[in-house]
Amino acid sequence: MEIRKWKWQVFQGRNKFYCNGRIMMAKQTGVFYLTMVLILVTSGLFFAFDCPFLASNLTPAIPAIGGVLFIFVMGMLLRASFSDPGVLPRATPEEAADIERQIDTTNGPSGPGYRPPPRTREVLINGQTVKLKYCFTCKIFRPPRASHCSLCDNCVERFDHHCPWVGNCVGRRNYRFFYLFILSLSFLTIFIFAFVITHVILSKSISIFLDGCTVLEVVVCFFSVWSIVGLSGFHTYLISSNQTTNEDIKGSWSSKRGKGNYNPYSYGNFITNFCAVLDFHLNCNKMYIILILAIGRGLCGIRQKFKIGGSLNVAFFIYYYYVDRLQNFNLTGLGST
Repeated sequence: MEIRKWKWQVFQGRNKFYCNGRIMMAKQTGVFYLTMVLILVTSGLFFAFDCPFLASNLTPAIPAIGGVLFIFVMGMLLRASFSDPGVLPRATPEEAADIERQIDTTNGPSGPGYRPPPRTREVLINGQTVKLKYCFTCKIFRPPRASHCSLCDNCVERFDHHCPWVGNCVGRRNYRFFYLFILSLSFLTIFIFAFVITHVILSKSISIFLDGCTVLEVVVCFFSVWSIVGLSGFHTYLISSNQTTNEDIKGSWSSKRGKGNYNPYSYGNFITNFCAVLDFHLNCNKMYIILILAIGRGLCGIRQKFKIGGSLNVAFFIYYYYVDRLQNFNLTGLGST
């Protein structure tokens, strides 16, 4: 009796699978474990040695907020690391043979000295011509924005980059978890760094052991915060323009490639791009928009009650501008694939 196998069992690439294929990671996971150790050690020292002092001398809200941030960071890290980034199944021998026949039919008969043209197809996306490249490893024409990861040996849908820090590729299906991970990690790092310094300033006497732990926390946070915050800012920029890291590095939509070259995937404003890139579906969009509008009404009431003015008017103006855009926002088709 023939045992049926899933495609991930037949074409594994260089990924490692666990829990019957529900968890997948890249083969090289050493840097991922380093990420886990840095977060766990730094947060553990903060909760063990700084939070008791800060809770008793300032407010118990500090360890509570830190705990929520820590849980969220770890949750997003594990989701980004263990999720399928959008691996495209390789063609079966029958499918590969059919594609070969289509290519031969398109290119015509070959003779002596015949050199076949590059294996590409062209599609039109929002008025922009996009080439679909043939992957000789997976035996498929890759969809738009897909790319073959040389480390994982798989084609990934909407490939962004291979991130050793999360031990996985970042693509269509796990990008939102990756972005939320680095964004929340930025807040957690700044949070720990700020309150460790606060502990040092307020504390009159620190033991030798506690002093060593404090120095370790400060050093790790100080050297991490710049890269993490910078990475969060870079990906926020990519989301605002609906680009991937791969496209930005290659300059795929740069005007230097031609006057008519533009990004066909951008919706033209930050909010729509944000929802599209992070794959917020219709119901989720409605929930977030209702929440933002409720916050806007609350801010309006606070402003009128306390007569807030001056430089804060700029922040209110920016917020109300986007709230106004949201009120006329058409959600139809967002997040669709």
